[in-house]
Amino acid sequence: MSGQIKIMVRGAVLGSVLLVLSASTALAGPLFDACAAAAASQFEPGFEHIGRDLASVDSTVAVAACEKALKAEPNTVQLQAWLARAYYAAGDYEKAVPLFETASAADNVVALSLFGDMLTTGDGIDKDMARGAALLTKGAEAGYAPAQNSLGLSYDFGEGLTQDYAQAAKWYRAAAEQGLSKAQSNLGLMYQDGLGVPRDYVAAAAWFERSVAQGDASAQVNLGKLLSDGLGQPVDYVRAAELYKAAAEQGDEYGQNNLGFLIENGLGQTADPEAAAVLYQQAADQGMALAQHNLALLYEDGRGVEQDYAKALVLYKQAAEGGEMLAAVNLGLLYMDGHGTPVDNAEAVKWTQIAADAGQVIGLNNMGHIYEEGLGVPANKETAISYYQKSADQGYQLAIDNLARLRGAQGDGTGKTKTK
Repeated sequence: MSGQIKIMVRGAVLGSVLLVLSASTALAGPLFDACAAAAASQFEPGFEHIGRDLASVDSTVAVAACEKALKAEPNTVQLQAWLARAYYAAGDYEKAVPLFETASAADNVVALSLFGDMLTTGDGIDKDMARGAALLTKGAEAGYAPAQNSLGLSYDFGEGLTQDYAQAAKWYRAAAEQGLSKAQSNLGLMYQDGLGVPRDYVAAAAWFERSVAQGDASAQVNLGKLLSDGLGQPVDYVRAAELYKAAAEQGDEYGQNNLGFLIENGLGQTADPEAAAVLYQQAADQGMALAQHNLALLYEDGRGVEQDYAKALVLYKQAAEGGEMLAAVNLGLLYMDGHGTPVDNAEAVKWTQIAADAGQVIGLNNMGHIYEEGLGVPANKETAISYYQKSADQGYQLAIDNLARLRGAQGDGTGKTKTK
């Protein structure tokens, strides 16, 4: 199940490190206060109670308040950073970038963090991961939690820095200890996967729980996966479904897909393929390849939806193009069998080969079948055996059977499956 997600929203030195504010912080006044209330971060000291996540910034209100405040005090770096944050929330990167440049040059942590994120991702500006990492390092070392989480991501994925899981875990922890929910979820995944820290499912669950308590959708999905897979604790499909539902209601595609899987298969509740199809569709509409694949299977089998091979074919193709190799396998089978399309062995070979080249166990088996039968390729028993062997080496029983059949046993040649 593709339920393990690190927050790639950019934005942990320890929580006890003091935050360095701009030397040109303005004296409090009505205009300054209005801008702060609209655009400050809750991780800036003194603004813990009025600051807000970027996602909750009302950009219209914030831009108006901060433009007015900065007009009154044009040299105040903190106001420059807040106005840039408001512009960023509004998607007006052209106006945000010059302000971020100025404020980050003055080591304002809000600017260092968000501008570092922009440079790392190429969001509204030419990508420059090395410079982005340098800005994030300054913000993180000043103790600003969003910069610490983003620096953790840079180390985690090797963006502008040499990949270093220990450093990633260190910075996630620093931000997590300050209460940043995204960092808590990310640190939980480090413990779950044993990256930079010893693998510890209990510690992973504890960090996920802290993030779940703040309503973080990624943590809801990640804790749901621990529970549905029984990692470090007994399987609990009921609570897993509750967590996936909470994430799905926030529009999280992983929550939608994973809840759909539990509902389709009656895990923790009564099986309801129709309800599962609705959830898969929601995730598929967001471009999630696995959900597109799972929905395609329902259309192919006519479960929860009216059977429609043509729709299944379209969905499998979308999923395969999105990197879901099981979809490539099943797309090859539709072309091979002529379901939703005329029989097209060339297309069957193309998509099955893509899956096989990726090491997908069923794709390897099916390429063996294709070469054994000469479907769109010259029949070649030795090539068939080599594909069956690669699949069998991964423990795929049908490939084991097919190898035996070539020596006089039996088997049906191809297979497909569904995963979560």
